[in-house]
Amino acid sequence: MAKKPDTSARIADNKKAAYNYFFEERFEAGMVLQGWEIKALREGKVQLTDGYVVIRDGELFIVGCQINPLKTASTHVSPDAVRTKKLLLHKDEIRRLIGKVEQKGYTLVPLNLHWKAGKVKCDIALAKGKAEHDKRDTIKDREGKREVERAMKSRHR
Repeated sequence: MAKKPDTSARIADNKKAAYNYFFEERFEAGMVLQGWEIKALREGKVQLTDGYVVIRDGELFIVGCQINPLKTASTHVSPDAVRTKKLLLHKDEIRRLIGKVEQKGYTLVPLNLHWKAGKVKCDIALAKGKAEHDKRDTIKDREGKREVERAMKSRHR
């Protein structure tokens, strides 16, 4: 019998998203995937950093999320690693997101992929782009936290 994935396990994170954007709201969306993509996700063959979410005809799609096929992929399927994948959300949530994205400066960014009750879910965020000085502040804060952690570690020894 096949081993079931952990129901709350992370598959991939978009670490650049927190550096490049301020998050306003977060949503959890289902994904429409093919069989070979699920198998590749179980093996962790996914890259999310170049991904972004677009709205077409009142539906959400994730573009640039690369799922690399396994070598053992089926012979009758021709896998496309950068295929555009549909995201599933409630209609009222999509309508609200469309209204927000049409405002200046807002975009939809994928944050991570994870398993939930045997299904693949994608966390997306309504985000506003950071200016260059905000990115520098983020780096400064991160380095400051590292300094504090180093000082605390050396004190405990």
